[in-house]
Amino acid sequence: MARPLASQGDDEVISSKGVKKVEFVRIIAEALYSLGYSKTGAYLEEESGIPFHSSVVTVFIQQILDGSWDESLASLHKIGIVDETIIKLACFIILQQKFFELLDGEKVMDALKTLRTEIAPLSINNFRVRELSSLILSPSHRVIDGISGQEMVKPKPRSELLEDLQKLFPPTVMIPEKRLLQLVEQALDLQRDTCLFHNSLVGETSLLTDHRCGRDNIPSETVQILPDHHDEVWYLQYSKNGKYLASSSSDHSAIIWEVNLEGRVSLKHRLIGHQKPVSCVSWSPGDDQILTCGAEEVIRRWDISSGECLQVYEKGLIGSISCSWSPDGKWIFSGLTDKSIMMWDLDGKEMDCLKGQKTLRISDLQTTSDGKLITICKENMIVILDRESGTERCIKEDQMIVSFTLSWDNKFLLVSLVNEELHLWSIQGHIRFVSKYRGHRRSRFIVRACFGGFQQAFIASGSEDSQIYIWHRGSGELIETLGGHSGAVNCVSWNPTNPHMLASASDDRTIRIWGLNHVDTKSNSCIPHCNGAN
Repeated sequence: MARPLASQGDDEVISSKGVKKVEFVRIIAEALYSLGYSKTGAYLEEESGIPFHSSVVTVFIQQILDGSWDESLASLHKIGIVDETIIKLACFIILQQKFFELLDGEKVMDALKTLRTEIAPLSINNFRVRELSSLILSPSHRVIDGISGQEMVKPKPRSELLEDLQKLFPPTVMIPEKRLLQLVEQALDLQRDTCLFHNSLVGETSLLTDHRCGRDNIPSETVQILPDHHDEVWYLQYSKNGKYLASSSSDHSAIIWEVNLEGRVSLKHRLIGHQKPVSCVSWSPGDDQILTCGAEEVIRRWDISSGECLQVYEKGLIGSISCSWSPDGKWIFSGLTDKSIMMWDLDGKEMDCLKGQKTLRISDLQTTSDGKLITICKENMIVILDRESGTERCIKEDQMIVSFTLSWDNKFLLVSLVNEELHLWSIQGHIRFVSKYRGHRRSRFIVRACFGGFQQAFIASGSEDSQIYIWHRGSGELIETLGGHSGAVNCVSWNPTNPHMLASASDDRTIRIWGLNHVDTKSNSCIPHCNGAN
């Protein structure tokens, strides 16, 4: 047992950040004990004069492990817990364990006495008390008979009981398990979060040096140029599984591209049938089908494996301007030129129509994983529609909205504005503004941005000055500008399963695939396996 030193004060500070020596030594001791170095931990306590636990807590722990329930309840009031609610909850947990152990030992009357005279008077969790009563009144609930499949009520190991109590108690009384390791992991996470170029899960993490990534972790070199469209490329989007890329163009076509294991992109299908430019595409939830939307024309549904057009969706003389899938892939949504939103089943039957000013003539339409529709309802307003509850939530901007995109985790919305700003909004729970990004150019055209990289840590946007702009999402700092296109870059898309792969679509009629600047295209096979995205 450690002997507290006379000169040892609880408030002695050993760093400029206010780290207290007593706390520091105690969490080191906890780390040693958790690693199995019991002798070393005990020696640290002895030499430092700082006990891992107070003598009262040490006695309490042993009483719990020994099953000395009455003694542990007495010690509970002496270990330094001020909050009476925590004491009562701890009493409940201890007495419940006592109850289960008595039942397990077939001491039913003793268990009943504990329930009536000790547990019930605490007046905590009456529903649980009734459940415990049923175990006495209905013994079948405690037996597995092979037919009813009832679960046997067994007391948990006392070491687990101690862990439950530890989580309940203030850390000054009992240090949380593996606290030092938690602090180290938090420090590593913070270093990664503030690293402007961190874009991979893999890579050695050392406690001996600070974490730093180089600029070469960002896809900044053109590794492939796809010239197969015959006019301006307006839109492109990777499939959710990262195996395909779809693009649409003012040449009235869309193209499905396949991404092989080496990261090379090849033409799989050219989708022909639209009579007007194809303004956007939308992947099905399973990535096996895709929607293409003609500009103020019709929507077509295509099979990815065959390239066959499966269905055409149209509403008389009213044209479509946007499209999206329901989360289960059973319904198709489309924004129409009459400012309504139409809902079809897969066979083209009209199922519902949301009338009123729900969408603009030039608009985006996206669906969240829980079925909410997101669209631009006014020049400066985005609406999030919950069809089940009939409620609406709105994001109002001071400037005209050009486009928006939804994050892969459905928690954020990235809004592009006419004043050459991108605004990041959190839409989970209460809607709130998060950050803004500046630097790209936009004056006449629809320019789209996207989330991307490892854990969506980056924001990328097209620009009318023929470049691509990349920001660090957390800090808002512009970290990369990519040149190569000879026309406005209309849209960018980051591969969701490969943070080292970015695609851009331009008025110069090409698509550029961007990769790491230190990896040649013949050795890209390592990229899909080192991104850590899935």
